[in-house]
Amino acid sequence: MSEQHLVVEGITKIFGDLRANDGVGIAVRRGSIHAILGENGAGKSTLMNILYGLYQPDAGRIYINDQQVHIGNPAEALALGIGMVHQHFMLVGTLTVTENIVLGIKGRGLGLGLGLAEHGRKLARLSDDFGFEIDPDEAVWKLPMGMQQRVEILKALYHNAELLILDEPTSVLTPSETGPFFDMLGRLKAAEKTILFITHKLEEVMAISDRVTVMRGGKVTADVATDETNPKELARLMVGRDVVFDIERGTGTKGDTVLEVKHLRARSDRGLDALDDVSFAIAGGEILGIAGVDGNGQQELAEVIAGLRPLEGGEILVAGADITDASVARRRHHHGMGYVPEDRHRVGLVLADSVAANTMLRDFNQAPFSKAGWFDFGAIRRHAETLVERFDVRLQGIDQMAGLLSGGNQQKLILARELAGEPRVLVVAQPTKGLDVGAIEFVQKALLAQRARGCAVLYISTELEHLLAVADRIAVIFEGRIVGVLEPAEATSERLGMLMAGAAA
Repeated sequence: MSEQHLVVEGITKIFGDLRANDGVGIAVRRGSIHAILGENGAGKSTLMNILYGLYQPDAGRIYINDQQVHIGNPAEALALGIGMVHQHFMLVGTLTVTENIVLGIKGRGLGLGLGLAEHGRKLARLSDDFGFEIDPDEAVWKLPMGMQQRVEILKALYHNAELLILDEPTSVLTPSETGPFFDMLGRLKAAEKTILFITHKLEEVMAISDRVTVMRGGKVTADVATDETNPKELARLMVGRDVVFDIERGTGTKGDTVLEVKHLRARSDRGLDALDDVSFAIAGGEILGIAGVDGNGQQELAEVIAGLRPLEGGEILVAGADITDASVARRRHHHGMGYVPEDRHRVGLVLADSVAANTMLRDFNQAPFSKAGWFDFGAIRRHAETLVERFDVRLQGIDQMAGLLSGGNQQKLILARELAGEPRVLVVAQPTKGLDVGAIEFVQKALLAQRARGCAVLYISTELEHLLAVADRIAVIFEGRIVGVLEPAEATSERLGMLMAGAAA
């Protein structure tokens, strides 16, 4: 059997005026973890969708075990031993693990029925072989995101996949889940499975991969053994310039208290207690970071301050004014509140609308966008063009649908809209989640610029290294309560980690 499991040559894919892939060539050794690294919009996911049969290339060739193949659809990819785990899982939440995995299997029913019991036993054995610890009879909706991802991988393995494509697999994982996930990949590699690991995170490339291919602008810019490179070199190859990893935060000048929350209590969407007596204050010219394992009340905290979720108790003050019962519009237009939501797809943008329209969504009935009940499309376009240039949003044009932008450029678009009005208070939730190093650097500099002009910034993130880079103080939330507030000098990763796990301050 060939040492090279997969070879692609000259793969090109064009969407309108965009060359998403431009003559891409990669060779992947059997039984290896091969990272595909690139910034948002580099063409990584397009290439993987071609390998899985979701797109057809306009040019180029694909070889599996030295045999040229045509992959017309995912079924043909599976027949060739290629499985793919997408960023957004393809599972039916109301079904069990076993039911999800046997969906679509032809000729695999056992006896007169589906043979779920026998499939479940086989899945349990396969799960044990790789240490997945999955109960085949559990309903998928009850599983945490990290476990749902294992179900997707188990599904591919059950379909006899030998080459696994993992598209940004750690984007849904908490920091505590990443280590066990890498251990699992090591077991798959030991079993001679080949893994294509699509990512934009340099530390993951260095930690898990054997070889790395770097893409930029739809082209391959480098292909090197991981032990022969370093994060700084990879970052330069990925974004085309040197990247500043340690941004100069400066001391800043704190002003008077701008945002104050007192004894906040709120419930989750499921009616459970999510916030329990949360209090803190943020001064103008200060960034307060909120650290914690995902699911400890961060989303609810951001939403109650932004006015999107009702409070069960407590007060919210901006510059001394009580806004507890104020509408979203009043918080924005009268009290200067900006909000960058965690979910940019469902909350931050209208994906099917244009970039231009998205730049004025929250101010559509305000001058200069609306006059006497009529839109001023000229003003809207001029505003959009200014923001796109100022925030380096990379796109085909302002009439392009927001849903067609890469994740990093979608985030820049939301930041552009929220920062254009120079807010007094800025609430940002997970602003660097899923972004490449270049986009992360941009976001961090944008937040520090708001701090410099006197804005009070609440920065909620599960990514400790990004909080430590810009925050003046870090509060840790655990099970809906603030369990500690640390100054920069005492906010070590170890101490923060202990607080995030519920240890006493």
